[in-house]
Amino acid sequence: MKRMFAELSGVLLLAACGQTAGPAESVKDLMAGRVQPTAEVYWGAVQFISDESGNHDVVPKSEADWERARKAAEDLAAFGELLQTDPYAEGRNADRTQFSQSLVKISERAEQAAVDNNPDAIFEVGGTIYNVCSACQQAYPATTGPDETGAGGAA
Repeated sequence: MKRMFAELSGVLLLAACGQTAGPAESVKDLMAGRVQPTAEVYWGAVQFISDESGNHDVVPKSEADWERARKAAEDLAAFGELLQTDPYAEGRNADRTQFSQSLVKISERAEQAAVDNNPDAIFEVGGTIYNVCSACQQAYPATTGPDETGAGGAA
């Protein structure tokens, strides 16, 4: 997390000075290496599992579990903000920024659900996070475009 804030701070500092910087990592790498695993932490906080031994509800059992879900939501919002910075957004369609903004907004709701210790809200908001991510992935598959790091690429 400290690394992400350091990268974001550096990008924002360069932008404030009128300089541009390339992304610290490609969008594809950011999604695969940080966004997806973080979303999985959030989605894993509350689950309904039906298997050969029956039905099982998975819910946070401790303050540490609730904090892990809250932190995942906070991190997803930060990734949505990062994706709106020039190094990631420059040369991309406006709807890509809208997807990033939607991730920020729904992640704020997700964080509140964890703060409220509300498993039903976590489950519901987790579905909305999934829908936002899926819509973006459909519009911008990771394998399209000649350059996944910036302008011209759709990843």
